[in-house]
Amino acid sequence: MSPQNLKKNLTNWDLVSVNPNDKNWDWKVLFCFWGVNIQSVIGFSLITSLYVIYNLNTFIVFFGTIFGALLVYLFSNLIGKPSQKYGLPFVVLLRPSLGIIGAKYFGLLRFLVGIFLFGIQTYFLSKAFSYLIRIGIFSIEPAILDQQLLLLFFLGMNLIDWIAIIIAIIFQGFLFSIGMNMNKKIIIFSAITVYLGILLFFLSVLLSDVKLTSSAFLNSLNTENFLNKNNFVPLITVTSTVFAYFSIIILNFGDFSRYVKSESQLKKGNLALILNLIIFSFAALFIVSGMDAFLKQDPENLSRILTNPTDILGKIDNLFLIVLALIFIIIASASTNLIANFIPSQYTLINFLPFSLSVKSAGFIITIIGFIIGIFWLTFLSQVGALSFIDTFGAFFGPLFGIMIFDFYFIQKGKLDNKDIYSLENNGIYYYSSGWHIKAVYSVILGFIFSASTIWNTNLMFLQSFSWIIGAFVAAFTYYLLTRK
Repeated sequence: MSPQNLKKNLTNWDLVSVNPNDKNWDWKVLFCFWGVNIQSVIGFSLITSLYVIYNLNTFIVFFGTIFGALLVYLFSNLIGKPSQKYGLPFVVLLRPSLGIIGAKYFGLLRFLVGIFLFGIQTYFLSKAFSYLIRIGIFSIEPAILDQQLLLLFFLGMNLIDWIAIIIAIIFQGFLFSIGMNMNKKIIIFSAITVYLGILLFFLSVLLSDVKLTSSAFLNSLNTENFLNKNNFVPLITVTSTVFAYFSIIILNFGDFSRYVKSESQLKKGNLALILNLIIFSFAALFIVSGMDAFLKQDPENLSRILTNPTDILGKIDNLFLIVLALIFIIIASASTNLIANFIPSQYTLINFLPFSLSVKSAGFIITIIGFIIGIFWLTFLSQVGALSFIDTFGAFFGPLFGIMIFDFYFIQKGKLDNKDIYSLENNGIYYYSSGWHIKAVYSVILGFIFSASTIWNTNLMFLQSFSWIIGAFVAAFTYYLLTRK
């Protein structure tokens, strides 16, 4: 094989350095980026559930959330800087650390996790579409919903559910495969639209009974025993929980930071994560506490405080607000799926077959596989403990981060060879041993063992929220010991 053909096996227009004209992300776009990551149904439930779990102790939850965001800010800056500087995605920056072949296969782990979560998220996204379809049918002719055809189920879904999941997968697959310029527009549109939706519901709750809802919110702000030493362990737990929520984004943050104009814009934009959390936490807590106070005026609603948006919707007797909320949920869920699952899967799949795939072809493959995962999620995958296997594959993410950061800043000294990073020739500096950097591989595997032990060892499960950080530090320290002279 000629040197040119060798080079082609590693070079792809979507993997090379970003055109300077396309490095047009500023801190405002990153504000929207972090906003999208928080605005999901899971994010809403997580934030509000933490307040409920810790008896609405503002000190523990608010400051634990801020400390968790500061950790995310620190790690995102570390891994975002190389991509911003060289305009390269995460999986290409993995090549100097693990070798050009090693990066190809270890990067595929991000694809496996991303594609599974994309399919699962698509299944739950389709539920919002199915509710809208049912509402539409009910408003036209309620009797249609009682037809025998709609009472037949296959793989746990009836005809409406099947139509909804097909709409959900086509909707995402078409929008997400156009290119990063379109993805940027989706991120900005989603963040702004969902925040407007949250503002609408905030005002709806507030104006339903200003005195009642305001009092409920103020009563929830528990600042007693502000510096009580007993708050320390729960504070650390909340911090680690919030960090764990964002950890899946950190590893491949370079897929997005490569488009940022400058390092100063990168750091300023990452700080926007904290601002997003403050705004979102305030609005979410007000909506939950206000709705709880309002609903509990009815004795039938005294059982528990509702923290899931879909549960809250079930208690609202306003069809217009319900439809509007479902549309906001679709926008928020789809954009989160784009950032957390689709784009990372796209880049890592292209890196695995760089000569054969493009953004569109990789997107098509992800759409098809995601659809298959989505339709089998309820009846099969959720029953066999698929999430445990996804968590296990995800246990590699911390170690991969640790290796990349230590290698770039301490071994490579912040410099990369743009020629050899795409070369399969055995005299390339990143070729190592047949394309594998054995010392880095050992380090990643050892870090993975420590990280995965918090998932599978019942005695260590209390450390599961720290698994990502544990894996990163173990892998980085092992790599230091193996590479020191």
